[in-house]
Amino acid sequence: MPLCHLLQFVTSVVSCSPAELKLDNNGKKEKVKGFNVILKDTILFPEGGGQPDDHGTIEDLPVVRVLRQGAEAVHFISSALEEGREVQLKVDWERRFDHMQQHSGQHLITALADKMFGYKTTSWELGRQRSSIELDTASVKPGEMEALEDAVNNRIRDHVPVNVRLLSIDDPDVEKVRSRGLPDDHAGPIRIIDIEGIDTNMCCGTHVSNLSHLQVIKILGTEKGKKNKTNLIFIAGNRVLKYAEKSYNTEKLLTSLLKTGPDEHVDAVDKLQKTVKRLQKSNLTILRDMAVLIAQNFKSQPARGDFFSLHNKDGDNEFMNIIANEIGFQDTIIFLTVGEEKGAGLFLLAGPENVITELGPRVVELLQGKGAGKNGRFQGKANSLAKRAEVEALLQKHSCRRAAGEE
Repeated sequence: MPLCHLLQFVTSVVSCSPAELKLDNNGKKEKVKGFNVILKDTILFPEGGGQPDDHGTIEDLPVVRVLRQGAEAVHFISSALEEGREVQLKVDWERRFDHMQQHSGQHLITALADKMFGYKTTSWELGRQRSSIELDTASVKPGEMEALEDAVNNRIRDHVPVNVRLLSIDDPDVEKVRSRGLPDDHAGPIRIIDIEGIDTNMCCGTHVSNLSHLQVIKILGTEKGKKNKTNLIFIAGNRVLKYAEKSYNTEKLLTSLLKTGPDEHVDAVDKLQKTVKRLQKSNLTILRDMAVLIAQNFKSQPARGDFFSLHNKDGDNEFMNIIANEIGFQDTIIFLTVGEEKGAGLFLLAGPENVITELGPRVVELLQGKGAGKNGRFQGKANSLAKRAEVEALLQKHSCRRAAGEE
């Protein structure tokens, strides 16, 4: 059985020490306390060579990170293990096999892109959903990626074996192997991945034992990369099946929503977007006219007072500024908000400059937002409009004090 297919393994704990690890939790980095464990030997691949690490368990304790330190693999777990204790490792096979397919797929694409078009690979990334290969070319010619995709899938259908060899660092064969160089802390023999008749490459990662295990490779396209490079985007194996399933489910939903067949989806969405733009333009015109009418209505009231407040769900900054300018805020305190009634939104506070300078920071605090202002106008974003009534009460109280001549 190839080592990459070894799913369980019994070994012993060499060391276990307290540690902290930064983990990504829905896009946010958070520190987690646990233990770094070094084992006598391991079947869990440590992160490196463009490939993420394996996950699995040590005695049913989840291994959430495996990092390489020199010749050692360091396993991060939540609980301590006694040094010298015999333990059982298990590999998360679904994650392992996915990485094997993507990594071997990268080797195959890299080799044929070089042989067919002379495009060298300068780096690659194994992503969570799709992978990318950085090619040393500013652009690719029309038809080349289609030809490359045909070529790699032909090799998959040919059932080409993939073999692993270990060479000593002074072996003459090392010079014949494709490589981007060894890490500074490399130790031990050099591992060679040999795709028979196609590619021989220095690599530490996990790979399939036959190209047929890749099932299929789909080149999704290319993107402009950094420094005159081109990024080739691809998926291999089970990811292609998942991509097809997801695309089909999306297609079914769009068919239901748009009431058109899949071939007409693009035209239907294009028509919808144009209709929405026209409606948005009309809506903006209506809002502007409404703002003028609102201001004129307030000004026409004989007993209007010197405080005006309004909330409009569909307004924007221009809507609020039109109202403030039309009313005039030299002698009137104006408080305007737009957005969800108790959610996030925008606000504008206008009035005599000394009043706004005093009350602006307090209004921002109540609305849990941020803003700035000058010349009697203070506006910004509100994270919550739930305390809008409290702001109104504060401003009305201040307005009454001004009317009574207390200021």
